[in-house]
Amino acid sequence: MINPKPRVRFAPSPTGYLHVGGLRTALYNYLFAKNKGGEIILRIEDTDRSRYVEGAVENLIETLNWSGIKFDEGPETGGDYGPYFQSERLDFYHKYADELISKGKAYRCFCSPERLQKLREEQQKLKLPQIKYDKHCLNLTEEEVEAKLSAGEKYVVRLNVQPGQIVKIDDVIRGTVEFNTDNIDDQILIKSDGFPTYHLANVVDDHLMKITHVIRGEEWLSSTPKHILLYEFLGWEKPVFAHLPLLLNPDKSKLSKRQGDVAVEDYRKKGYLKEALINFVALLGWNAGDDQEFYQMDELIEKFSLERVNKAGAVFNIEKLNWLNGEHIRHKSVDELLPMLKEELKNSKYAENQYSDDYLKSVIEAMHERITFVRDIIEKSFYFFERPQNYDEKIVKKRWKEDTPGLLEKLMEEFGKLENPSKEDFEKAMRGLAESLGIGVGKLIHPVRLALSGVGQGPGIFDLIHILGKEETIERIKIALSKIKHSQEEN
Repeated sequence: MINPKPRVRFAPSPTGYLHVGGLRTALYNYLFAKNKGGEIILRIEDTDRSRYVEGAVENLIETLNWSGIKFDEGPETGGDYGPYFQSERLDFYHKYADELISKGKAYRCFCSPERLQKLREEQQKLKLPQIKYDKHCLNLTEEEVEAKLSAGEKYVVRLNVQPGQIVKIDDVIRGTVEFNTDNIDDQILIKSDGFPTYHLANVVDDHLMKITHVIRGEEWLSSTPKHILLYEFLGWEKPVFAHLPLLLNPDKSKLSKRQGDVAVEDYRKKGYLKEALINFVALLGWNAGDDQEFYQMDELIEKFSLERVNKAGAVFNIEKLNWLNGEHIRHKSVDELLPMLKEELKNSKYAENQYSDDYLKSVIEAMHERITFVRDIIEKSFYFFERPQNYDEKIVKKRWKEDTPGLLEKLMEEFGKLENPSKEDFEKAMRGLAESLGIGVGKLIHPVRLALSGVGQGPGIFDLIHILGKEETIERIKIALSKIKHSQEEN
């Protein structure tokens, strides 16, 4: 047994942003570990120095922290199996590469780039099904190898794959998958710069960190037979493998930046809640076997299992993400949404304006059921933050009748009589006036809404009036009467 309780890892490369596919891999590892009472480790695979991006590690960690995925071990938390940066573990890789060489399971290859390129071209001309290294350096004598090493010749370490064998993988998601070693190249394990490739570092670290389950994307399935061979050559117990389905665009092509955002940071900047993004990503390839679509993290942990992850690719449906974002907003309290709205205001043209918390809470309550993003409060109900500059012409033609100015003058008189009015007081005054005049209350509601907001839709009219307050409501009606009269006279 590798370990008495499950241990999984998420091992991103610091090559830029966190891809939503990477977030899903991290999430599935997290959900599996927590469901089984296990542990999740964050390991940074930074051995490909040519692709290393400055600041990417910090960005990865910060984004994962934001998402709510908490690691039991890693660069921030430490642990008993560090270091958690592969670049700080080079001695381990060289130790096991030397062991493989001593067993005849790996060998040093001194071939120049020019020879390798020529070999590729020759195999391409022959239209061979697999472009492979020809094991040229496997046939060097010990004396020849020593001479080349003494001369300081550069070399790589290659895996010595024996032809004609079947490598079998029992995958939790895909079942049994078989590979013929005739189609597996003598993979480079240590590059000429002394750094390991993904394949060796991955296997060594998973073994030393006692990883029991390797849960990763489908794109790594074709590499897994090389990893299986390494486990066997080193005499180590293999972990359980589970390869997750691809993420697809709506046209069923592989999810790519060409057709939309793929970085978690992009969705965060656009105002998606972490709870909604996690909920959405969890459903990209997994379901609990029922119709439930709305989940909080604790529910996902409770219900998650690898056995219910699908083989087929999962379509990234932005409309569903938007719907979930709105649902998660509605499940948040006004107090939870308040700091989010303040942050949106800070980044808007209203940044210099001052609003009390009570005022903003009232606005949130009025708009809570009407928004998909917190920023919608500002964009869809700008009239809570500034007086309307224009009035919807279609609504003016439809709702602003010849008798409207007189009716609104009477309404302002009624509102003016109110002292510290509640929402109910405004409603009572308006309905009372309509009744006394023998008109439908709509003849007042629609033009008042237009006067206060400039548009024809929004929250309940009495919520709108009460939030703006008596003085501001009366002032906006006066402004509308003047502006609309002036506009009609010009036309």
